Amino acid sequence: MKPLLLLDIDGPLNPYAALARPAPPAGYHLHRMRPTGWTVGAPLPVLLSPEHGQELLALAGRYELVWATTWKDEANEWVGPRLGLPPLPYIDWPAMHAQTADGTYWKTRYVVDYADGRPFAWVDDEIAAPDTDWVAAHHPGRALLRRIDPWVGLTREDFDALAKWA
Repeated sequence: MKPLLLLDIDGPLNPYAALARPAPPAGYHLHRMRPTGWTVGAPLPVLLSPEHGQELLALAGRYELVWATTWKDEANEWVGPRLGLPPLPYIDWPAMHAQTADGTYWKTRYVVDYADGRPFAWVDDEIAAPDTDWVAAHHPGRALLRRIDPWVGLTREDFDALAKWA
């Protein structure tokens, strides 16, 4: 059984912090989107690189790709097609943005529950040391937690590390 590759959108695929710059980073295209809940004001600006889709499809031979994003199934409508990805399974978070008493990211426990002992790699811009420690203590399988800079998004180095880890 292949390991899971759990994909956050905002940060890794959409380097949203870079929207503060005058121009998108090289290779990224600006898309305007209206996912559920985005009903007031201008559409949501989202930066996406078509190269990421090609890189992820190349990794699909080594991983089972899964959305691990607050976009949930809407990732298959708004983001996946723009990257050339087929519909992917997604984590249906029981609760989102909940506070944790131990400093872990709210997604961490749900990610481990979803993996259910399977090896997984997870890319997200909110991962920190408490999450890595918590996963090491509570997940029996191999795990790679890779924090992605939301100013930059996924890079060649990230894709190489993911391929090597798998």
